Amino acid sequence: MSNNEVFKALSDPTRREILRLLGLGEMSAGQLTEKFDMTKPSMSHHFAVLKDADLITSRREGQQIIYSLNTTVVQDMVAWMMDFFRHDPNRNNEP
Repeated sequence: MSNNEVFKALSDPTRREILRLLGLGEMSAGQLTEKFDMTKPSMSHHFAVLKDADLITSRREGQQIIYSLNTTVVQDMVAWMMDFFRHDPNRNNEP
């Protein structure tokens, strides 16, 4: 996983909403698709981008694909972002 892949994944509001929903618990592809007004191929693209960034994982249960949040990677990204934005009194405040 690279930060660029994660930022690309997070840049889209649909993908951010998928992550928010998965934060509530795992869901099937069908359950997630029902929440959005888009085609299954479009949703599959969003799932693929999120998986490429390691933000979600999937497993097959019979005919269904079940998605869940990859909490380890999400926690790592939150920690990275907190560190990035943490105020360092020794750092010059110039851009």
